[in-house]
Amino acid sequence: QVRLVESGGGLVQAGGSLRLSCAASGIIFSSKAMGWYRQAPGKQRELVAVISSGGSTNYPDSVKGRFTIFRDNAKNTVYLQMNSLKPEDTAVYYCWTYHVRDNWGQGTQVTVSS
Repeated sequence: QVRLVESGGGLVQAGGSLRLSCAASGIIFSSKAMGWYRQAPGKQRELVAVISSGGSTNYPDSVKGRFTIFRDNAKNTVYLQMNSLKPEDTAVYYCWTYHVRDNWGQGTQVTVSS
C-alpha cells in the first residue's frame, strides 16, 4: 500500500520561503518519479514540480526559478523548496507518485500573505 505523508506547510509572508517534505512508503522509492501538485480554492489541481527517478526535473513557468524539487532516496523523501513566495502560491500542496494508479498524499496547506 502506497503512503505519502506531507509536512512543512504553513503561513508565510510574501517573499518568504518554505520547504515541504513528503515521506513515501510502500514503493521502491528510487525507481519512481515523484511530484508536487497544488490546488487553490475553486481551481483545478495543477502540477508544481516533478522529478524523475534519475533526477531530471520539470516546472511550469509559474514557479520556475522560485521552486526546487529534490529527493533523498536514502530517506524515501521528496522535498519542495519554495522561495520568493507570492500570494498566488496559496493552495493545498499534494505529493504525488504513480504506482498502479495515481497516488496522493493528504495535502498540506500553504498560505502566503501579502
